[in-house]
Amino acid sequence: MQTRKLGNSGLNVPVVMLGGNVFGWTLDESASFRILDAALDKGLNFIDTADIYSYWDPGNSGGESETILGRWFTRTGKRDKVILATKLGKPMGEEKKGLSASYMKQAVEDSLRRLQTDFIDLYQAHMDDPETPLEETLEAFTRLVKEGKVRVIGASNYSGQRLKESLEISRKHQLENYQSIQPHYNLVERSAYEKEIAPVVQASGIGAIPYYSLASGFLSGKYRTLEDTQGKPRGQGAAKYITPEGLAVLQVLDEVAEEYNSNPARVSLAWLIAQPGITAPIASATTESQLQDLVEATKLILRPESIDKLTSVSERF
Repeated sequence: MQTRKLGNSGLNVPVVMLGGNVFGWTLDESASFRILDAALDKGLNFIDTADIYSYWDPGNSGGESETILGRWFTRTGKRDKVILATKLGKPMGEEKKGLSASYMKQAVEDSLRRLQTDFIDLYQAHMDDPETPLEETLEAFTRLVKEGKVRVIGASNYSGQRLKESLEISRKHQLENYQSIQPHYNLVERSAYEKEIAPVVQASGIGAIPYYSLASGFLSGKYRTLEDTQGKPRGQGAAKYITPEGLAVLQVLDEVAEEYNSNPARVSLAWLIAQPGITAPIASATTESQLQDLVEATKLILRPESIDKLTSVSERF
């Protein structure tokens, strides 16, 4: 499988990242173990999770995904085979949120305990915290790296301006700097990333690892009417794209997929992989066939005319 460097971190990662948000949500523990086993067998060893996954699901309190990953590490002994990314900062209940130094000290210990590991390869700020100075957050991250609890750091859901400010503070004060950014970016969510964040990514050389790479499943082609989304865990997220503009994107995806004897999910991911500055789009999988789509997407090299065709039909997004 192709690999790319994650910024200047020294981490060499596959060009698709496996999303762990489904572990403990749409997949129970045994099904999660099966997907993790199969993913590693296929070379998908770059795994992203977060402390909040899946806080939103009734009966959950957060940490379910990390806990399942930790139990899988213990069962298989394969922690050293995985490039592990997790995140902190989104609200998980009273006093459990943000990027203050004191909370970060608590949050990393909680994640390490759930993950049953001594260190996190990529530890990410899940969202900006305007109530905490950027310098305080970066100093706290730097301490975690010096303590050996974290290898490198990243950010998620930062604006282009806040990301730029963070990188400048790191340089000025000789602090650890963000090696990656997780933006919301795909064929039907383009403008915010391309106008605001991509210039910072390309100027700084950090890696971009977009989430919602398949737009909650819409770009896989499985949701084409509002009826298709009914009763599906991610149906509500996909429903907003069922518009004339969104369906036009699906039509072109179908056409390009047919040219390559492929499918819309693989083509969507291949388009993302081909974009400047993208290290690895994040996509989750609940079946082995979906895992195979992730693998095949890394092998699918789109011709420039195919990329242009997809870029043109999705420009309004």
